Amino acid sequence: MRKIPFDEILKKAHFYEKDMTKFLRDMVRIPSESSDEKKVIERIKAEMIHVGFDSVTTDPMGNLFGQIGHGKHIIAMDGHIDTVGIGEIKNWTFDPYEGYEDEETIGGRGTSDQEGGMASMVYAGKIIKDLRLEDDYTLLITATVQEEDCDGLCWQYIIDKDLVKPEFVVITEPTSCRIYRGHRGRMEIKVSTSGISCHGSAPERGDNAIFKMAPILLEVQELNHHLKHDDFLGKGTMTVSEIFFTSPSRCAVADSCSISIDRRLTKGETYLSALEEIRKLPSVIQANATVEMYTYEKPSYTGLSYPTDCYFPTWVLEENHVVCQSLIESYKNLFKKQPIVDKWTFSTNGVSIMGRYKIPCIGFGPGHEEEAHAPNEKTFKKDLIEACAMYAAIPLVYLNELK
Repeated sequence: MRKIPFDEILKKAHFYEKDMTKFLRDMVRIPSESSDEKKVIERIKAEMIHVGFDSVTTDPMGNLFGQIGHGKHIIAMDGHIDTVGIGEIKNWTFDPYEGYEDEETIGGRGTSDQEGGMASMVYAGKIIKDLRLEDDYTLLITATVQEEDCDGLCWQYIIDKDLVKPEFVVITEPTSCRIYRGHRGRMEIKVSTSGISCHGSAPERGDNAIFKMAPILLEVQELNHHLKHDDFLGKGTMTVSEIFFTSPSRCAVADSCSISIDRRLTKGETYLSALEEIRKLPSVIQANATVEMYTYEKPSYTGLSYPTDCYFPTWVLEENHVVCQSLIESYKNLFKKQPIVDKWTFSTNGVSIMGRYKIPCIGFGPGHEEEAHAPNEKTFKKDLIEACAMYAAIPLVYLNELK
């Protein structure tokens, strides 16, 4: 069993605080919404090369892989590097792309969700090199694309097409430097009604698709209160997120109507059960409405399209699993206290990695979940340091735990 220099790892993470901050602010200055990540990928690639990664490559989708070591145990640490847009600029008190920094925080779009995780990972690689912590493992730092549009799509491609199958993956989405071992899944559902248009002066001549949708909306709202509950993940939920219609004019009866449902799936729920719940609603049957899952087909920044159903499965890693215990031991040895072990409210690339492919996932990241997608987004310098130290320590702790 190899002795791990936890104190030296933490000291190095503090030493690289300014480098991580500068790198993160550089990433923030590059707008990188889904399918527009090319420039930020190039910036991350340059930093990986600068700190001494053994190899840096991209795949046909545009995902970036920084490799350290050549051992038999393949360990991945993942950060998506696309961000959502800035929303209403009036809600920001500073420029979301120029950002800011003070003694404790760094502000800007993507600081918590989730380019801060990338900054910490890259400098964890630097620490591994500095302290010669390589062993019988290969560490892959992945900068993945299109997560905000379609979480997990990048890892479907990585596993199915790149044929990369790690022993486990650390998800570096924001956790407030807690250990997260799962989250609810989700799916995107479309419900549609059809009608017959006519002149609005004589609506009885037509069949109004919007009126048909009205009772469906109420029954969907009520169904949300009766969904399955899990003691760890909590309750499944559903909400209507969009509504669309077609009509020849504002002086006509609508001939179609559709709604989008954001469905969050707790443990034990599947896409089949979720669709069936809606199809059984009396209003859906009465309206002869169609209920289906959306698909995602938008090309990546390289032009590659990799269509998938908008179904993102639930996943939970048991607390006694060797991967979870490896993070707990890393945390205790670095920070001399017990970690908080919990779960995300939102979903991550773990929906594919563990939800679809059963590859163990665990979460640890800088920043707070509530900062994600919010105006005036920020992260915390102390979190970058703690996450960096954790990422440098985890591979060796995992090898020790296996022995």
